[in-house]
Amino acid sequence: MSSASRHPTPHAPAVIGIDVATASVRVVCVDGRGCVLAEARAELPPPVRTVAGTSEQDARSWWPAVRTALRRTTGALPRGGREVTAVAVSATSGTIVPTGADGVPLGPALMYDDRRAADLNAEAQRVGGARWDALGLSVGPTAALGRAVWCLRTYGRGLRHVLHTPDLVGRALTGRPVATDWSHALKSGYDARAAEWAHEVFDAFDFPLALLPAVRAPATEAGVVGREAAEATGLPEGCSVRLGMTDGCAGQIATGAVEPGRFVGVLGTTYVLKGVSAELVHDATGAVYSHRHPDGWWLPGGASNTGGEWLADVDPARLPALDAAAAARGPASYVRYPLRRDGERFPFVSGAARGFELGRPRDEADAHRAALEGVAFVERLALERVERLGVPVLGPLHAAGGGSRSAVWTAIRATVLDRPVRVVDRAETAFGAALLAATGTLHEDLAAGAAAMVRGGALVDPVPGERSALDDAHGRFVAALRERGWISDG
Repeated sequence: MSSASRHPTPHAPAVIGIDVATASVRVVCVDGRGCVLAEARAELPPPVRTVAGTSEQDARSWWPAVRTALRRTTGALPRGGREVTAVAVSATSGTIVPTGADGVPLGPALMYDDRRAADLNAEAQRVGGARWDALGLSVGPTAALGRAVWCLRTYGRGLRHVLHTPDLVGRALTGRPVATDWSHALKSGYDARAAEWAHEVFDAFDFPLALLPAVRAPATEAGVVGREAAEATGLPEGCSVRLGMTDGCAGQIATGAVEPGRFVGVLGTTYVLKGVSAELVHDATGAVYSHRHPDGWWLPGGASNTGGEWLADVDPARLPALDAAAAARGPASYVRYPLRRDGERFPFVSGAARGFELGRPRDEADAHRAALEGVAFVERLALERVERLGVPVLGPLHAAGGGSRSAVWTAIRATVLDRPVRVVDRAETAFGAALLAATGTLHEDLAAGAAAMVRGGALVDPVPGERSALDDAHGRFVAALRERGWISDG
């Protein structure tokens, strides 16, 4: 992907990506070369979470927020939105809403972190064990599958549909029911390998499959913008509505990591590794699981409990000075595993895992540097794990997330990995949704769209003078994990 300067072409066709996140809706409009023409956001009410593990949001707030953000975006375009060819919607993974026959919510949306159906999900895991094993997937306590069953038992005959966030927004855009994509359907019990809902599991719960939407590949057309939505949003009537993907998958696509062997390390509150493989990856521990790529490949990855969360107690205003001091001092004098919570889920699975230090810091800069290195050590283990599972990791690692804005942290990551790290300009969900909207409209396929639209960003090379010290520290880190029984030699 070229990082050359780009300028929008006047009156060129454009696409829009919509990200329905937890706190807000974000909309971005880009042309076929990835130039941002306009963008806007609208706030959403915060989810209501309880100590009992429930997590709800008013689903009726989604469309008004989407409508507002779209109107602000199209109003800022040179042709008032007439240049928009297609739109796609991405949202949180595993959020569902019960609706009646008219598509109107019967109650609040059950969010991705809602645990009310943990017992139902445990039963779904047992019933569908053979299927989940073949998929390399497990049904966790927060899976949407169990919550769908809860909706049936709660709303009874009044329940006509269990929809995902983009399904509800897509219906508002088109004026009719739309299919869902196989990315959003994954945690609801869809088997993308067999191209079917896990019917034996739903049968065990007496759950009619007719309550679930049809499923199609991301980036395919779900319908077109109807007259009412066109008047409300500024989108042209007849504009193509394409299927999106979950926020994590769309964020990966936004980096340009869309072909086999390409991976992205997302460094936010936690660390997430995502990539593309030609074949489905099987990880017996469950640390790595796969979404399906729009072109039929697979998107293996995993999410750690380690990451930028260790900075939660640090005043953000102090980070530039701490980074500068960490860069000046060079490799840390001791080893640190900066895990703030109990347990780890990737690149290894251990409920017993706890953060630790091998030695003591000389000063604050040393402690800061050791934590930066500790997350990089986790990232190296993550890449080595997917390679042991038979997935090649090619070329530079794409980098995204707030932590990738730290120059010293990125240089440490490159050195620990002994490979260049490419920081991508707009690695965000809404931009990834725009790429999906451009697939089959502005560009022939996703790879062509990513090549034309994703800006490569800065390429950060390893620091040769620090390689030996960081290799030694990583070895001590791995040895400590083995001594504690959290990882094995396999």
